[in-house]
Amino acid sequence: MFLHRLLDAPKNHLKAGVVGGLILAQVATGATMAYASDLPRDPITAAAAAEAPATTARQVSANEVLRLAESQVGVSENAYGGGTKFHQWYMSTERAHETVARDGGSIAGFANAPWCDMFVSWVGHQLGIEDTMGADAYTVAHAKWFASQNRWGAVPKPGAVVFFDWSGAKSVDGIDHVGFVVQDNGDGTIKTVEGNTGNGKVEVRERPTYQVTGYGYPAYAA
Repeated sequence: MFLHRLLDAPKNHLKAGVVGGLILAQVATGATMAYASDLPRDPITAAAAAEAPATTARQVSANEVLRLAESQVGVSENAYGGGTKFHQWYMSTERAHETVARDGGSIAGFANAPWCDMFVSWVGHQLGIEDTMGADAYTVAHAKWFASQNRWGAVPKPGAVVFFDWSGAKSVDGIDHVGFVVQDNGDGTIKTVEGNTGNGKVEVRERPTYQVTGYGYPAYAA
């Protein structure tokens, strides 16, 4: 049994380290597991992000996004932490080649990589709104893309892309995880739908807002 099966703790999607193209894992302090990927910390530049279209040709509603995301609940990774359709899709995209060119590593390195952001990106792709949802496998770069598009804030709106730092710090560079806001519970927690949870699945969760670094806002139809 792999070590990440021993702890029902959220995965860290940022700590980088690759040997021979294999994803390494380390146990972080406390209850949270720190997972390494082959994606280093170089951010998407504002200039590059500005090349993306400002609006999408096919706007969809937040409800459509959430229906699709929640329809994936139960999809699970394999014993190596990968093998989902979200991995397979991302590896087949031009965006995967772009992120390898940006960050290093290889397309094969995505096969068992942490996949929370691949899940978010897959949802946007399926609905044809990648230009307003963004697409990435690296949570920090994805958050910075939202900020560069002036679509970043602190309000947990349904359908917002929510970025977490389990330590409670508010630095974008410390982001560990990403998912979608389903609703603000009004009690200091939010309901979310996320891929690559501590159970290695797509799940609906309740999260404390103190763990939220910020929210990205796709341009949804009214």
